[in-house]
Amino acid sequence: MSITTVDPIKRMAEIADKVENGERLTMEDGLFLYESDDLLTIGQLANKVNTRLNGNKVYFVQNMSLYFTNVCEEHCSFCHFRRDEGQEGAYTLTPDQMLDYIAENFNPEIKEFHISQGHNPHLPFEYYVDCIRRLKQAYPDVTIKAHTAAEIEFFSRISGLSYREVLKTLMDAGLSTLPGGGAEILTERYRSKMKVEKASTEEWLDVHRQAHLLGMKTHATMLYGSIETKEERIRHMMLLRELQDETGGFLVFIPNSVQPASKNASLKRFVPAWDELKTMAISRLMLDNFPHIKAYFINIGTKLTQLSFTFGASDAHGTIVKEKISHAAGALSPEGLTRDEIVWLIQGAGRVAVERDTFYNEIKVYER
Repeated sequence: MSITTVDPIKRMAEIADKVENGERLTMEDGLFLYESDDLLTIGQLANKVNTRLNGNKVYFVQNMSLYFTNVCEEHCSFCHFRRDEGQEGAYTLTPDQMLDYIAENFNPEIKEFHISQGHNPHLPFEYYVDCIRRLKQAYPDVTIKAHTAAEIEFFSRISGLSYREVLKTLMDAGLSTLPGGGAEILTERYRSKMKVEKASTEEWLDVHRQAHLLGMKTHATMLYGSIETKEERIRHMMLLRELQDETGGFLVFIPNSVQPASKNASLKRFVPAWDELKTMAISRLMLDNFPHIKAYFINIGTKLTQLSFTFGASDAHGTIVKEKISHAAGALSPEGLTRDEIVWLIQGAGRVAVERDTFYNEIKVYER
């Protein structure tokens, strides 16, 4: 469908009626919104949906990003974090080394460890389990959010265990939730073209399905702004929406724009601000069964993050401390923010800042 074949004002009014009445948007609706240049109306519709779900609140968590290893067997074309074993810059930390790093950067208000890392084939599954166990023993009150669905699929291959067995083993060691990474774009055309050698579309979805069946709440992402079509973006959202209908296990959706690594990289430009705000809003409109949409300041910057709170986003992520993966790919944002900086960011958009735990239980409301 092309926007030139329909009356855009009438078509937008039809979508607005659907939003007003709580009706689910279709693939055709999503594509129309992507082709429309009426960004403000799209943002207003997304803001209406978000306000209906979350009022005037925007959430954040005091968290800390951890990376045990950057050695990875995969060669995804968009990743500049990974290294081969023995390559300059490659590293693998022991649990003791990680605990030393945490001790140097920890504050007692941190509620979450967010762990992402490479798929290091030179380590047994027991190494990853021990890392979780040691962290939980040292910091029993901190929620461990670790291992993307792609990592769980990798652990299944190297251990011979099913997804459910891998998840149960990690949960017994102290894992509480999965981050949303590894989804990228959930179509096989994209994954083949971008050399996404890790979990397939169905494997990624099934890992989260199994986690939800075990009672775990998880996160979902989309990495957009390279070679994917707008239809693939909407299809990605619809696959997540279908799984959420089935399990109800997703907490939040995080649309992440790709980052150019350098002037010599094949991807030379950042995603336009227009596309980032539109994708945020369309995500809110398409994912009607997701409680939250996250504006990830690491990828879109603090200014667009602030604008996103009127384009459907209800989450500002967290303090992070020192982010590495997006910055390895050229992100220009801060590596982390303080609590006061995040509160200011939210309040500056006229919203109520709410500190949360991983599962959106409210810890403190910051009144203006």
